[in-house]
Amino acid sequence: MNRWCIRSTLRSLLLTGLLLAALPFVVPGGVCAFSPAQAREVPSQSAASNAIPVVAVADLPVQARDLLRRIDQGGPFEGYKDGTVFGNYERILPSKRRGFYREYTVPTPGAHNRGARRIVCGGARHHPEVCYYTHDHYASFRRIAK
Repeated sequence: MNRWCIRSTLRSLLLTGLLLAALPFVVPGGVCAFSPAQAREVPSQSAASNAIPVVAVADLPVQARDLLRRIDQGGPFEGYKDGTVFGNYERILPSKRRGFYREYTVPTPGAHNRGARRIVCGGARHHPEVCYYTHDHYASFRRIAK
């Protein structure tokens, strides 16, 4: 069974809200046979999207490690937007109340602007509960293991 057929079948199940595990489904281009065993082989999209990779502090750029230290100390910060509320509009990070996340700019050597690297922390301003690193301006995140 091809990947497109599985996705179409799962989408059909989700949209109709029915669990018709052993019946065939008609999809554009033909009929897909579907079995419960095949359904278990395909991870759900929501579970895959919630899996945020982890990065060790030692594997972060030196500028990010320095910024983490300053975040724990409460500053000082170089960026004018450091410590401002991060809206999580991309919805990559776990959903939390507004104001839970704050963003900080990781300096990029040679950059003439803020660059793309950020640390986003959640919880208290000093000693936050969790921090994430992005090197691509919020397109992806890695949870920082402290």
